[in-house]
Amino acid sequence: MKNKLNKKNTMPLRFYASTPLHAKFWRGKRVFLTGHTGFKGSWLAIWLNAMGAKVMGYALKPPTEPSIFKLCQVDKITKTIIADIRDGKKLEKSILKFKPEIIIHMAAQPLVRESYKNPHETYETNIMGTVNLFEAARKCKAVKAIVNVTTDKCYENKEHLRGYKESEPLGGYDPYSSSKACSEIVTSAYRNSFFNFKEYKKHGVALASARAGNVIGGGDWADDRLIPDIIRAISKGKKVLIRNPKAIRPWQHVLEPLSGYLSLAEKLYKNGNKYACAWNFGPKDTDAKPVEWIVKRMCAKWGNNAVYTIDKGRHPHEAHYLKLNCSKAKTEMNWIPRWNLAKAIDKTIEWTLAYKKKENLHKMCLKQINEYMEKS
Repeated sequence: MKNKLNKKNTMPLRFYASTPLHAKFWRGKRVFLTGHTGFKGSWLAIWLNAMGAKVMGYALKPPTEPSIFKLCQVDKITKTIIADIRDGKKLEKSILKFKPEIIIHMAAQPLVRESYKNPHETYETNIMGTVNLFEAARKCKAVKAIVNVTTDKCYENKEHLRGYKESEPLGGYDPYSSSKACSEIVTSAYRNSFFNFKEYKKHGVALASARAGNVIGGGDWADDRLIPDIIRAISKGKKVLIRNPKAIRPWQHVLEPLSGYLSLAEKLYKNGNKYACAWNFGPKDTDAKPVEWIVKRMCAKWGNNAVYTIDKGRHPHEAHYLKLNCSKAKTEMNWIPRWNLAKAIDKTIEWTLAYKKKENLHKMCLKQINEYMEKS
């Protein structure tokens, strides 16, 4: 059976000359996407499919119920393998069989608080999962570009008021953050040892990493994440409980970093090692806001007397201030964020209300992708 959505569930995408995401490039490209059952992965699978890419997804079962993966029928538009990134043999077999030209690695244990509960699984998944992927890629001659998605939390956070540049020291207070810093170190080691630019003509693979901040958007139901927690509470008519009201994060809509990953993968494919390094994809400085600012705006936009309160209990350590310096991506890739934080919140609420009204959420994703691409 062909993996296609019923025509009534799709809508055509329009592409604009102003966008750096060239749909013509992606048409027919074979893309191996790990973590495609998650929040960001599902959005990216939908976007790639709309541009005509042939996508194989490799991931565990959707991590939440409900899930954007199921609601948007992502399994109908991708070849889907439900498996663990820690299973090196199955991963290798899947990659060798599919013969991807581009690999985007998003499979991870992505939550700080979960990493305190399960540090062993966090390190295994985020470090050895990356090693397994690179080892499989080394054996697949079709691969030309690899993007390893990590996080802004991979930096040694000294609570600077300025944004962190790609050249700054890696670190991580908690198991999640440190595991992602390790994934960055693994990426650098493989780039030097096996995908070295001096031998590019021999191996033909360009490897880069992408670091992004806190993302928001429709379809995120993960535990211990601010926006899902807000929406769950408001939907049930309860007070929103927040832990760190003064904590500042580089908030952005999910489409922002995804556009960066797509642009980076295209440049790696076309220009070889020129872009094979680490890249930050974050919002403008004005969109690095405190948690309380986000909650107030969400409550005001939602209406229905939505309110919040501060949880004064004891909680695991989390960074209080974190920003990215994205000048490198802006200067060398011509990548800039398109939606400000207010717009990102509006679009998250729009998607969530469509879900509550039982509307076609695949169409809603495509609608928002169109609007994002149209915005110059």
